[in-house]
Amino acid sequence: GEPERLTTMERRIELLGRHGADRVVVKKFDREFAAQSPLAFARDLLATELHASEVVVGQNFRFGAKRAGDFATLSEIGNTLGFTARAHAVAEDDRGAFSSTRARAAVASGDLDEVMAVLGRFHSLSGVVKQGQKLGRTLGFPTANLHDITELSPPDGIYAVLVDSIEPGKKARALAHGVMSIGVRPTIEGAVGKTSEVFLFDLSRDLYGVNFRVHFVAYLRPEMKFDGLDALVVQMKKDEAEARARLAKITPSEELGGAY
Repeated sequence: GEPERLTTMERRIELLGRHGADRVVVKKFDREFAAQSPLAFARDLLATELHASEVVVGQNFRFGAKRAGDFATLSEIGNTLGFTARAHAVAEDDRGAFSSTRARAAVASGDLDEVMAVLGRFHSLSGVVKQGQKLGRTLGFPTANLHDITELSPPDGIYAVLVDSIEPGKKARALAHGVMSIGVRPTIEGAVGKTSEVFLFDLSRDLYGVNFRVHFVAYLRPEMKFDGLDALVVQMKKDEAEARARLAKITPSEELGGAY
């Protein structure tokens, strides 16, 4: 099947802009596009549509139907069509090349240090806040229930997180620090299914319908079954204190217009 998603298209475009891209062109990779020969791809997209004078690709870049074209092919075609091709070394560390496969494996195993090493940023999930059982309110920890998440989630557990508001048509902006719980809520009687809930620090307003982006900064502990709600609340207070300490020095990024 399809590999699990690391980032949404909107997030990718935002990140490319943050790193200096003036314009991002998105093409639908459908059968027609995939069937193009290397020459047709270079002629129609690079030369005609984008008016490229210089094309920079990774050393292992392949293009065209059945991955027929490589860097040598691109250079040759460029000489004919009037653009220069340049290869960039594959970025890597002592554990190997940075790749989406490696990043997915790190997220799936919950290795947040490895995630940071590969991505150069915290992994994030995005979704919309919908109404939950409102149990958190009665415990003094009102949580926002995140739904419609499309990105790969780290393993069940409790995490220190940073939260952005990502309303459509507006720039993302930092909303709060918090604690996120992913799992089946074993202490709650009658809890059904898996939830992704965020307790936001120092924020009391109603957040239903708000689009969130949650960045995973630190893994705090596994999900546990407590002897009743009182014991759960004691642990949640500890989780909050630890998360506040872990997140204290992180400030929103100016390049992202005040988001994390």
